[in-house]
Amino acid sequence: MSVEHDPSMRRPTAGIDWASTEHALAIVGPDGVEVQRMIVEHTATGLRKLLRRLQQTGVLEVGIERPDGPVVEALLDAGLTVYVIAPNQIKHLRRRYGAAGNKDDRFDAYVLADTVRTDHHRLRPLTPDSPATLTLRMTVRARKDLIAARVAMANQLRAHLEHVLPGVIGLFRDIDSAITLSFLTRFPTQDKVDWLSPRRLQNWLRRVSYPNPARAGLLHAHLRAATRGTTGPEATARAHVTAALVAGLTTLREQINALEEQIEVQLLQHPDAEVFTSLPRAGIVRAARLLAEIGDARGRFPTPEALTCLAGAAPSTRQSGKVKVVGFRWAVDKQLRGAVIDFAGDSHHANPWAADLYQRARARGHDHPHATRILARAWLHVIWRCWQDRVPYDPTRHRALQAVLATTA
Repeated sequence: MSVEHDPSMRRPTAGIDWASTEHALAIVGPDGVEVQRMIVEHTATGLRKLLRRLQQTGVLEVGIERPDGPVVEALLDAGLTVYVIAPNQIKHLRRRYGAAGNKDDRFDAYVLADTVRTDHHRLRPLTPDSPATLTLRMTVRARKDLIAARVAMANQLRAHLEHVLPGVIGLFRDIDSAITLSFLTRFPTQDKVDWLSPRRLQNWLRRVSYPNPARAGLLHAHLRAATRGTTGPEATARAHVTAALVAGLTTLREQINALEEQIEVQLLQHPDAEVFTSLPRAGIVRAARLLAEIGDARGRFPTPEALTCLAGAAPSTRQSGKVKVVGFRWAVDKQLRGAVIDFAGDSHHANPWAADLYQRARARGHDHPHATRILARAWLHVIWRCWQDRVPYDPTRHRALQAVLATTA
């Protein structure tokens, strides 16, 4: 009898429900009976205690809900096989043990351990990315979070100006651009804007090195045509809110720029940089985001289908009897999907093959998001091949692209 089917030859398995301050550990014997249960603090002592207990009970395989963090690093350093089981999977797996499906950290640890025991042949062991990739991923995601904060604060500033100084809205292209923030710093109230004449505005534009100060007349007309804002003592009081929002946006812009400089340094030092920077309109930040989310652990995606499914570029098919429904795939890595969709959505402006694929999808009646996902799925097959072979994208070797070029020649 094989180890797979002989419980006496199997080792115990463990599950860890990860949390910010403490972790629940459950150890299940080969017969499915829980033999150990404990809570450890998220400290160096707590992690040593957890690893010691795993070693004492002979555990070699551990299930956990997230693929990174100090706990995962400690498990991998200890030579344990780690299986990542996503939270949405745990939500459904709870019903194997009861209809209620209630959330409980200790019970979830048991579900993780028992799932590793019964389904480890269906699970793929976690293959960690290199430290360079992990660092790049952290930096890329930090930039993304700061951009989200900038967008939120820019919306807050716009809503504030609708009452205080409507003329500034639409004066320049972006409400959070450097020129808009400079204007609000110098002219934060309606009274100060009223002081402006076309000549005074043109002189100020020259002082701040605005590229087209001759537009001063048009900009001044925009300010005059807008609804008047708050004036008098109330305007002076509200100008403090304007100054606070301007300062916040200025800081966010500076920190985003600083992170982008770091991203460029980290990307160009990465062994896989050339693979992703060679893609059409990838640039630096977009290439770094793709690399950071796909990673450099080739064993994680043994086929292009594995990559497209996790990225949400492959549709989800449900069939019951004669009814077959193809729909949007929700259970995906949202960070990876965002990176791939961002790249695919812009690629059709620079690559004839991508443009042809996108336009044919639109001609079939698909909206822009659906057509972009179709294009993303096709691109992921190309990216996967380049990534696996560690070679840059070469348009002359892309046969589908050459076929499109031949038909348009």
